Amino acid sequence: MWTRWVSHWWRKGMIKQISVKDVFETNAYFYIDETTNHGFLIDPGAEADKLLEIIKKEKLVIEKILLTHGHFDHMGAAKQISKKLNIPIYMHSEGKKYVTNPVWNLSRSCGRDIILENVRYLKDNDIIALEANPDIILRVIYVSGHTLDSVVYYSEDKNTAFVGDIILAGSIGRSDFYGGNASQLFIGIVQKIFSLPDNTILYSGHSKPTTVANEKNISEYLLHNFFVNNLQ
Repeated sequence: MWTRWVSHWWRKGMIKQISVKDVFETNAYFYIDETTNHGFLIDPGAEADKLLEIIKKEKLVIEKILLTHGHFDHMGAAKQISKKLNIPIYMHSEGKKYVTNPVWNLSRSCGRDIILENVRYLKDNDIIALEANPDIILRVIYVSGHTLDSVVYYSEDKNTAFVGDIILAGSIGRSDFYGGNASQLFIGIVQKIFSLPDNTILYSGHSKPTTVANEKNISEYLLHNFFVNNLQ
C-alpha cells in the first residue's frame, strides 16, 4: 500500500496515506502543513495505536479529525485518537444517523458496536482552516448517495480532494447501504466531482490516488448508461 509522504508537487503541504485494517482495509490520511507540522487526520478507520505512533514519530500536531462519512471502517479509531490528543471530530450533519447507530454504520453486522459522541457537524461549503496556518483550508462538498452524509474535503489551492467512498480509482462507490441512493451518487459525482479541475488528485478510502481526468474517462460509459436507463 502506498504510504510515503507526498510533498513534491507543492511546497507547503504533505499528504500521507496510511493503510489501516480491522475488518476491512481502509485508507487514512494525514493532511499536514509542512511549515508548522500541524494538520488534519482524515478517516482514521482502525489501528489507533499505529496512527498515534506516526503522529509521535513525525512530531505532528493534529488539530482535527475529519470523517468523510459514518461507516465504521472510516471512523473506528476516531474515538481513541480524539481522546488521546484532546481534539474534535468533524463530519457532515447527516452523519449523526450513523455515528449513533451501529446498524447504520455497519459495525454491528461485523460483530462490533461502534458509536461516537461529541461529534461536531458540518454543512455543504463549510471551510475548515488550520489554526496554525489559516492559508491551509479544506472546503466541504456534500455528495450523498454512498451514504446520507458523504462529503469531499477539497483544497482548490492544492488540487486535492479527499473523497471517501464516493468514487474510487476506476470505480464508483456502492449505494446499497443504509441511506444509499444510486441516482444521488451518480448525479453528485458528475455535478460536484467531475466539475473540479481535471488535474485534481482524488484520495479515496479504498484505492490508490487518481485524478478527475482519469475517472471521467473510466466512468464515462457507466455513467452514460445509468442516465440513459434511469433519468429519461
